[in-house]
Amino acid sequence: MSSFSLNDGVVMLRPLRADDAFSMYEAVRESLDDLKPWMSWAHDGYQQNETVDWITVARARWSDGSYFGFAITDAKDELFLGGCSLSHIHPLYHFCNLGYWIRSGQRGRGFAGRATLLAARFAIERLKLVRVEIVIAVGNEASLKVADKIGAHREGVLHNRMVIGTEVRDAVMYSLLPSDLNGR
Repeated sequence: MSSFSLNDGVVMLRPLRADDAFSMYEAVRESLDDLKPWMSWAHDGYQQNETVDWITVARARWSDGSYFGFAITDAKDELFLGGCSLSHIHPLYHFCNLGYWIRSGQRGRGFAGRATLLAARFAIERLKLVRVEIVIAVGNEASLKVADKIGAHREGVLHNRMVIGTEVRDAVMYSLLPSDLNGR
């Protein structure tokens, strides 16, 4: 698992490693104001032990095939840019959810879109899934822009689709299909 990576020459995705804890923690702390409205795990008191615990869980779930958590890094110097994941992998209907975030200081440079396409290709080619869903809270303009920019299919608004903290939120459903990745 640790030597595996996906690379498009600009960004690299690889499984989270134990030694990512400090870099990931720094990226989360830098990005709290951008993450808190959209990620239940992001809060003012966020501590490094939460990162360590999450990486431990993510690595265990990678091993059992129920969750694939990736570090997004710069392809050249491996600067920790953010994270993306494939979750809610449905074994009968062959689809999953794809989520992503980019540290605040690196936003607006196309990294999220590149990472999303690499992760979707992994889901379709390696996991043999037929659909990758991206579910984004209404109002999360940065993530909506990424999904639109990469050509994901906007399928509609799902009412009461997610809970962030204690708030029930509507969400926009996007999808990527195998045919969307041909030639990319």
